[in-house]
Amino acid sequence: MCEDNRMALEQLSDVVQRCEALPDDSYTSEDHSVFTVAGRTCIEEGNSAQVLSLVLDDKNQELVRCMGWNLLPPLIQVLLKKENKNLPHCLAIFNHLLKTCRPKELLIGLLEQLEQDDPVAIADSFHLLLNPLQKVLLCLGIRKASSLGMTLCSLLEQVAKLPLPQTKEQEEDDVFCLCRCCSELMVFVKPFVSEARQNLLNRKTLCESHDRVQQDGVLLEKEDELRTELLKFCMKTLCHPLLEIQVWDPDSLPVSPLRDFAEEVLDCLSAIGETPSSLVSLPLSKRKEVPGFLEEEVRYPRESLASVAHLVFVHLLASDSYPAVFSPVFSLRCNMEHICPLLSRTEESRIQKGLELYEKSLVRLEDRSLSADLLEIKTFLTVPQNLVKVMTLCPHHHLRTKGLKVLQMSIDKFDTEAKYNFFQFMLRISNHSGVEGYIIKNIKDQINLSLQPGNSNIWFEGVQLLPLLRKVFVLPDGPETDLLQNLDRLMESLNLLRYLIIRDKVTENQTGIWTELYKIEDTFLKPLRVGLNMSRAHYEREMQNTKEDKKSKVKEEPDISVCVGDEKLPNMTPESQVEALHSALHTFDVIESVLVRIEELTEVKEG
Repeated sequence: MCEDNRMALEQLSDVVQRCEALPDDSYTSEDHSVFTVAGRTCIEEGNSAQVLSLVLDDKNQELVRCMGWNLLPPLIQVLLKKENKNLPHCLAIFNHLLKTCRPKELLIGLLEQLEQDDPVAIADSFHLLLNPLQKVLLCLGIRKASSLGMTLCSLLEQVAKLPLPQTKEQEEDDVFCLCRCCSELMVFVKPFVSEARQNLLNRKTLCESHDRVQQDGVLLEKEDELRTELLKFCMKTLCHPLLEIQVWDPDSLPVSPLRDFAEEVLDCLSAIGETPSSLVSLPLSKRKEVPGFLEEEVRYPRESLASVAHLVFVHLLASDSYPAVFSPVFSLRCNMEHICPLLSRTEESRIQKGLELYEKSLVRLEDRSLSADLLEIKTFLTVPQNLVKVMTLCPHHHLRTKGLKVLQMSIDKFDTEAKYNFFQFMLRISNHSGVEGYIIKNIKDQINLSLQPGNSNIWFEGVQLLPLLRKVFVLPDGPETDLLQNLDRLMESLNLLRYLIIRDKVTENQTGIWTELYKIEDTFLKPLRVGLNMSRAHYEREMQNTKEDKKSKVKEEPDISVCVGDEKLPNMTPESQVEALHSALHTFDVIESVLVRIEELTEVKEG
């Protein structure tokens, strides 16, 4: 044994002997310091057998009770490494400290050793420390709530460090240890959930016995604190990891630890009196004040509630607890409150889940079953605005495609009046040519449907249709409108006008198009003709300049910048520039061909 080891062991023996006869409240700070430094050094240097002998000595139990927790750091490091020859001695010391030391100090010592960075180390520390932490917390009795909250917070901070599985194979193999940690986390929390469930039952009994409520007021408050900490834990897990991971269905992944974890979190919520159905419908229910604890938006974070709705409606977890009497329309109203915060985010996982929840909520509805009154509800207007952002700004093609599909589903579920109002709203707010073109195509489909025998309605024909048509047949900036940037909207508008002129006879004028045509010519067709001629002249001039530049440019300067529409396309070769200009001129030819056809049709029919 080296000199330093011998000295540390002598110091530890001296301080233990000196403190034997002292009561626990008379130990000095120097006693604590010497015991801690010497004890840790002995364990680190392999003298754990001698430390075990001192710790187990009956004469030293009061000292161990007060100071023993300071030995936890080196003990836990040995236990985590597992290969140390002194492992049995360290395990025996560790177990004795858990039985002997004061719970509050043990809790602090254990939580300090929880901090890890590597996924495997995090999983190993969970495996080693969760059971001791659970036993320590259970020893705290009714005072445990705040300590449980602190512990759960620390555990979730560790979980947040773990990478998330991106594939079924990664979950099956648990390559990042997330499944293992989540599973052990639910085992850890189980006795506290059982206690909270029993407290709820006891509370109901107490409330039925009015003469005992006052005298047990303090107890009830402590029970509420335990329930609140468990609620906070569940809400946090619903956001991370559950809102960020892919929860696989049984057909795709028969054994899924993360799906089991999600189900256990929902079961935990039900046990503490927060059923999934009540959480899904919470935004529409009358909210009651809960004095003394958390504000409602903190108790029930919007994204956590959205996660519950997604698990219930998309993955059908705890769906048997969702009341069958809730109509599909009511469920949609609830879920629009949850879809809104998901689609307003930019993270792929949030958007994906928002679209899935929207789709599953819509698929339960009959076509044309949603009335126009629903458009007076804020979320029925906010969600489409968020959907437009997904379709136009989201970098992920599959989400943009899914967004378009869900938009069409939502349109199909509206009745005729609701469709009419929805189209007006979308033309007003979308500010995107592609989206506006898609809406105009839907308007054309509705007009075509209304002109079929037996399908007549007041919204897509006659006087009522004209205000909608006026929003369609307009150039945003008159003749100065950028025709290329507004191409999708412009072509759908022209196609709709051509359809109306062909389909609706002048003598019948079912759509009112012939009454409105002179206004359309003044506000739409004539400005379009002027704008088309201006744009063509500009691009033809650019084409000529480019060809001349191509001849005169020296070989050392092959690159040119060109503006197409409002966008500057830098460093284009002359060949690429000519190709872009040819494409623009071809587009103008397509626009003009439809415009000429409309002019021919109006002349023939009016003549």
